[in-house]
Amino acid sequence: PPTLLPPAVDSWPVDVSFSLDAALSDCDVVYGLRVQQERQSEALLPSLREYTAQWGLTVDRAARLPAGALIMHPGPVNRGVEIAPEVLDQPNATLNEQVRHGVAVRMAVLYLLLAADPDRQPEGEAS
Repeated sequence: PPTLLPPAVDSWPVDVSFSLDAALSDCDVVYGLRVQQERQSEALLPSLREYTAQWGLTVDRAARLPAGALIMHPGPVNRGVEIAPEVLDQPNATLNEQVRHGVAVRMAVLYLLLAADPDRQPEGEAS
C-alpha cells in the first residue's frame, strides 16, 4: 500500500506497483511482511480486511505466479492477512526453510559486515 512505502522510494532502483494482481505474473519471488499494527502510531491502513482484500496473497493470486516463483515471509505470519493459510502449505512456500536457516544467515551477514578483513576466512576453513 502507498501509505507503507518509505519516503524517496521513487529514487531506488526498484519497480513499484500499486496493484498486486498486475505485478504477480512478473514475480520470481513474493516476499510478504507481517502487518505490525502494534508498532503503528497512526492509521496507515483503513482496516485489516481492506489490506487483505487488496494485498493479501490468496490461493487465486498465488495461482497467477509463474512456475518456479517462490513465496517467502520472515515470520511470524498473520495467517489469512498477508498470506492465506492454504498458500503457506504450497510447495513453493519457503517459510520453513527461512526459519530453519535464519540464524546461520544472520550470523554470516554479521560476520561479513563486522570482519576486519572481508576476504579472510574463519579459522579452520579452507579457502
